[in-house]
Amino acid sequence: MNEPIILVADDNHEIRDFLEEALTKLGNYRVKSVGDGLSALSLVQELHPNLIITDQQMPNLSGVDLIRRLRRDYPYLPVILMTGESSEALAVSALRAGATDYLTKPFDPEHLLEIVQGCLNKAQVLQGTSIQESTDKLSEELLPIDRALQLEALGMEGETTSARTELDEVLRTAVDTAVRLTGAEEGSILLLQEETGELYMRASKNFDDDFARAFRVQVKDSLAGQAISSGEIVRIDETTPQKIKTSYLVHSLCYVPLQVRGRALGVLGVDNRTPGKKLTDHDIVILKTMADYAALAIENAQLYLRSEQERIQLETILREIENGVIVVDKNHRLLLINQTAMEGLGVKEDCLGLPVEEVFQDPILIALLKADGNQSKREELELSDGRVFSAQRTPIEGLGQAVVTQDITHLKELARIKSDFVTTVSHDLRSPLTAILGYIELIERAGAVNELQQEFIHRVQSSVQQISSLISNLLDLGRIEAGLDTTKEIIDIAELSREAMVCVEGSAQKAKVNFVGSIKADMGRVFGDPIRLRQMIGNLLDNAIKYSKPGGRVEFEAQSEDEQVILRIHDDGPGIPRDEQPFLFERFFRASNVPDNVPGTGLGLSIVKSILDNHNGRIWVESKVGEGTTFTVVLLKTEG
Repeated sequence: MNEPIILVADDNHEIRDFLEEALTKLGNYRVKSVGDGLSALSLVQELHPNLIITDQQMPNLSGVDLIRRLRRDYPYLPVILMTGESSEALAVSALRAGATDYLTKPFDPEHLLEIVQGCLNKAQVLQGTSIQESTDKLSEELLPIDRALQLEALGMEGETTSARTELDEVLRTAVDTAVRLTGAEEGSILLLQEETGELYMRASKNFDDDFARAFRVQVKDSLAGQAISSGEIVRIDETTPQKIKTSYLVHSLCYVPLQVRGRALGVLGVDNRTPGKKLTDHDIVILKTMADYAALAIENAQLYLRSEQERIQLETILREIENGVIVVDKNHRLLLINQTAMEGLGVKEDCLGLPVEEVFQDPILIALLKADGNQSKREELELSDGRVFSAQRTPIEGLGQAVVTQDITHLKELARIKSDFVTTVSHDLRSPLTAILGYIELIERAGAVNELQQEFIHRVQSSVQQISSLISNLLDLGRIEAGLDTTKEIIDIAELSREAMVCVEGSAQKAKVNFVGSIKADMGRVFGDPIRLRQMIGNLLDNAIKYSKPGGRVEFEAQSEDEQVILRIHDDGPGIPRDEQPFLFERFFRASNVPDNVPGTGLGLSIVKSILDNHNGRIWVESKVGEGTTFTVVLLKTEG
């Protein structure tokens, strides 16, 4: 048997050489190559190739146009389209034109040979004989003008069918077209129900409606199921050895599998009840092409339905949630905004696609939407009507960024009421506490007290001092969180760190703790409140000394890295249980393993965190029980 002949059309001689070498040496094919589509078209009648491989971009005639021209006179001839453009639209155009398969450059020889052999096998099965014999036979049976008109009508119907997205309409159109172009008496599309292994009639032509609705057949016991299982066309009539077994009397039928990417969707079938009326080879070509169109259209319709359902679900979620959602693209143009955000921010309709500056008025929100970087960021928006929104920015890779807003006006009001209450109570408590301390000091002056009475007096003094400290901390925390500390300046952080160290040296000596500091000479400057930043460092150092045992060691390290100042405070105290570390910076929280003799209010670290939040700083903790604790603080440098 002679080797199959393959005709290659490509204007790139390197691609032609690659194909010739791969097909002749690895596949044992005979190859003829040309540099344009018109040359390939003229050689087909002379060469009688078994398969054509054509590039899309060629002079004189493109690959898709070549395929259309070939389909008029050689409907059985398999054609593979090559392209460097990975485009779904081009793939659909190639399929509609009649391409047998599609190759995207670059590809390896093994993949090429697999596609070539598959196309030749499909052509052999479809024809039942050699390609040239079938082509000659078809030329004898049909006039060229009739064949051209039918194929043109098929192409028009296929394009119409593929463009539809209503699934039932897609299927009805596909069946109507198949019946009309083949001259069959009846037609149907049977879809596979994978859960039950049954085929059911989804669309039909010239079948009784009640019969169509009730029709069910098992895949394993039917001719339609045979087409699905084998992936091959099943054609039977009165002359074939196999008998027709259906639930209705017919004399000829054909089932063509509907497949997309190797997945079986169902079958397209036509039949005739009139004796002696057969389905021709040309009818098979029409059915096969129509089945390809129908399968593509079914998948498109299903994808559309799924995307539409997802879109409706997304719209429902965005409409019903109480949070506002805003999405902008890389050019800071509005892509999406839900109703909550529109109402909350006073945005009008028809704003999609506009730059954020034309949509929103709040400068903080605009800056948030135009912020660069891959880190999330949170801001508070105070509107002119008194409402307050929390806005969280999240970058979306490849798209832009999203901002989610939440109305926290009621939370801010609750915080204000709580803060006012704490402040009022704290101020009201200071006067009686001062009086208590004064009278305690007068007791000793009024006369001699015994040793037990002296102990009682000291305990009262200690308790009053602890309450006074708690009140001071609460007032400090209230002022910091209320934003009342607005005195900020450019600070030499190294000098500030040395001052904080000097303030705690006495406490370290009294507690018999070895205190070691390491501060770089020039760490740069930060912008902030010097009193609060010194308080922040002092609180961390006080804690480290307070929780260290006599003879323990506290280390303070201050250094500069790039645009940041980094402070580390390490102690070898009792450590903090891992499950309690996330709560360290909450008010009044104290770890469960704190010794009973160590006083504290549980507000020191809350004050530290509030001060850092007010200075755009960060803090985190690393600790192991029995090994000690390290607090790390990061502040941003400033110029000046």
